[in-house]
Amino acid sequence: MAFLEVKNVCKGFGPSWQRSEVLHDINLQIEEGEFVAIIGYSGAGKTTLMSMLAGLTTPDSGEILFEGKQMDGPGPDRGIVFQNYSLLPWLSVYENVALAVDQVFPQWTPAERQAHTEKYIGMVNLTPALKKVPAELSGGMRQRVSVARTLAMTPHILLLDEPLGALDALTRGTLQDELSRICQEDKKTVVLITNDPDEAIYLADRVIPLTAGPRATLGPSIPITLARPRDRRLFNENYEFKQIRNEIVNYLLKARPRDTTGILTKLVLPDIEPEDISGPRGSHRPRSAGPIRRAEIAAVNVETSLKP
Repeated sequence: MAFLEVKNVCKGFGPSWQRSEVLHDINLQIEEGEFVAIIGYSGAGKTTLMSMLAGLTTPDSGEILFEGKQMDGPGPDRGIVFQNYSLLPWLSVYENVALAVDQVFPQWTPAERQAHTEKYIGMVNLTPALKKVPAELSGGMRQRVSVARTLAMTPHILLLDEPLGALDALTRGTLQDELSRICQEDKKTVVLITNDPDEAIYLADRVIPLTAGPRATLGPSIPITLARPRDRRLFNENYEFKQIRNEIVNYLLKARPRDTTGILTKLVLPDIEPEDISGPRGSHRPRSAGPIRRAEIAAVNVETSLKP
């Protein structure tokens, strides 16, 4: 029995008479302690899938099982890190993390909750910024607070919804290293949503592509056998990395729909012959006569893409 299992899940939006199915026949099995990355195009339904895993929304059909039991709404056993930080701006770094700890562990003594909070703030290297509010932090530091808050809840499953997508390349690389280290130390079960193949390969044990929508579905699971700890500086020289990256990218490109349609229409074209000015002065066609046209109406076939 898988630790987390998604069985035949479909999800759509809109009224019943014109409902648009976003995800179709999603099947996924994740073992305890496994780091799985789901990669796909923007708008394919990755966040919708993550919301269902977190219990924030329910599937139209199918079921999601956690430790063999059907999920019933959100809970502290699943912690989610969003892309937009979701910090309370009037609270300090310590207070933002402590708020989650107080809610999940109300039975602990104040000293126990304080020690637990400070432990996870230190884990993301933010102890010097303990008393700062979000407005005093950089984007990367705010995301670290969000990660610390989620980890401090000690969830069984860590859900990462493109948590580094809004960061610059240098900060993103630093936080990738932090996430890799923390997840290995805590032996967390992690599901990462991303649209970056390099990030997925660097962090995950398995990468699963999601086809373009609508009716997106999961493709074949691609195991990442690169040894840990991984050094991104060696990736460009690593044949196995290049092979895995090509496999992911090629699958996504082939799975992208390229439907086109031809429309036959009639357009008035500016088919104007140039005036002959080689003759003697005064022999040119008068302006009042207008331009010379060979054909006023022309039929053209316009081909346009139906999908991106």
